[in-house]
Amino acid sequence: MSAAEQGQGAEEAPRAPLPPFTEETARIKVQAAEDAWNSRDPTKVSMAYSKDTEWRNRSSFLRGRDEVREFLQGKWDRELDYKLKKHLFAFTDNKIAVHFQYEYRTEDGQWHRAYGNEHWTFDDLGYMQTRNASINDVEIDASERVLATDEPLHDLSEYSSGVKR
Repeated sequence: MSAAEQGQGAEEAPRAPLPPFTEETARIKVQAAEDAWNSRDPTKVSMAYSKDTEWRNRSSFLRGRDEVREFLQGKWDRELDYKLKKHLFAFTDNKIAVHFQYEYRTEDGQWHRAYGNEHWTFDDLGYMQTRNASINDVEIDASERVLATDEPLHDLSEYSSGVKR
């Protein structure tokens, strides 16, 4: 579907890298998403999505940037000290799949680690048209955090089950 058919206007500049993706450009897209989400800036993050983006996030169904922005604001109001790591799982043409984990604490001080998978579809201007996310959380002690430092983590596979192997 063309950008015009998807509700993108002429004012929307392309958001590189554009589909079809190569392994290199898919990795760039994933890293850009990780960096944006770690900024915890709902406006910045929402601008990566098409104006009429469709989301499924757990049991929430969202449509459009405004709903995404509102959702993210509420998320980061509740999920404090949020830190995320995404990994490319697969890609083809205009689709990317990632697995991820993130950690956050709630206002009462309880830490959580969330694990999940996302499937993304992009329009021809490079905006994410659909995002389907399946996510689960586990409570952890602060001492169990693996994303606690600002050091880059390139391989979290040893933590994928929640227990260091």
